[in-house]
Amino acid sequence: MAHSDFLYPENPRRRQEVNWLHQQLLDCLSDSFHATNKLIGVLNTHLGCTLASTEMKRDGTIKENCDIIIQAIMNIQNEVQKVDEALKEKLEPTLYRKLQDIKERETEKIAIVQKVISVILGEATSAASAVAVKLVGSNVTTGIINKLVTVLAQIGASLLGSIGIAVLGLGIDMIFRAILGAVEKTQLQAAIKSYEKHLVEFKSASEKYHHVITEVTDIVKHQMK
Repeated sequence: MAHSDFLYPENPRRRQEVNWLHQQLLDCLSDSFHATNKLIGVLNTHLGCTLASTEMKRDGTIKENCDIIIQAIMNIQNEVQKVDEALKEKLEPTLYRKLQDIKERETEKIAIVQKVISVILGEATSAASAVAVKLVGSNVTTGIINKLVTVLAQIGASLLGSIGIAVLGLGIDMIFRAILGAVEKTQLQAAIKSYEKHLVEFKSASEKYHHVITEVTDIVKHQMK
């Protein structure tokens, strides 16, 4: 036991808590990178995009890695926006509005997009139409993606942002020292509370994001059968 633990008996518990919070955060970041790359793969394959895959910066800070995911998502959104604008231009207004109608059946939306997707992409595939519907014609999907971006930005701007990703694989004492080096000792409790608050939001947003992308990949597989 460290000498300071006699003066601050809560330190051992805090070390364990910090270690757990770090690992949870790392898992969420890793899942977000993986899910984003899956979506990039789908867009490149079926919508003719040329997006670069993302990679966690192991020697970077939490903020730097959050920013990498945010930039990748913004690139994805730019490509989706191009498809949306093309659909709006090619479709009759009544048909385009149906794409935004949550009451409209997904199969009907795919049929609508199928009418013009070949003009937009140069070829017509039901998988491409399904991807377009899932990403363009769903306010729910858009909301989930935007929420993840917001949460990542908040984490990057918080006390956690300056902490390096590399310390996540170190021992508990090393992690604890790294955090003490990143924040004032008087801010340690605030840092732990910040972890707890952001982790709850991040886990929720990350799980929903991953679920949406799984839905996209599943619908592609279904259309290709």
